[in-house]
Amino acid sequence: MASRKAAGKAAAKRAQRGSSNVFSMFEQSQIQEFKEAFSCIDQNRDGIISKPDLKETYMQLGKMNVNEDELDEMLKEGKGPINFTVFLSLFGEKLNGTDPEDSILSAFKILDPNATGNINKDELKLLLMTQADKFSDEEVDQMFAVTPIDVAGNIDYKSLCYIITHGDEKEDS
Repeated sequence: MASRKAAGKAAAKRAQRGSSNVFSMFEQSQIQEFKEAFSCIDQNRDGIISKPDLKETYMQLGKMNVNEDELDEMLKEGKGPINFTVFLSLFGEKLNGTDPEDSILSAFKILDPNATGNINKDELKLLLMTQADKFSDEEVDQMFAVTPIDVAGNIDYKSLCYIITHGDEKEDS
């Protein structure tokens, strides 16, 4: 019995250490941004990301027919209820050793359900001005000034990712 208690205390300490290490992986500003993202996804504001939360988030991003199995797989990654600490540790695992360009590209791909390589300028502007860390008109205009936009108003997001991570050649000359 005593050894079970000791094992339980050791497991609790490991869990506590594990969660506190998660917070040390990120700067305070990053943690705040993750908190905002978590709040956007946690649609019912119960502190846990559930399947209905994910479904609603996808619907808000324009993806109406989300595969139930995909949602289940996402939730399984948390190995239990996904509260903010679990959410943060999942991102820590995913981002550890990840190329920032790949991360940004993955985010844009969510907005491109047909995998065209493009996103509509007006749709992106709406998202940037209404979600999470809201952009101002001026900030959007500054971004679009260096963004490759075709005559139909579509943005080649792979080129935009390159500009975001490496800078714009026009700025350098």
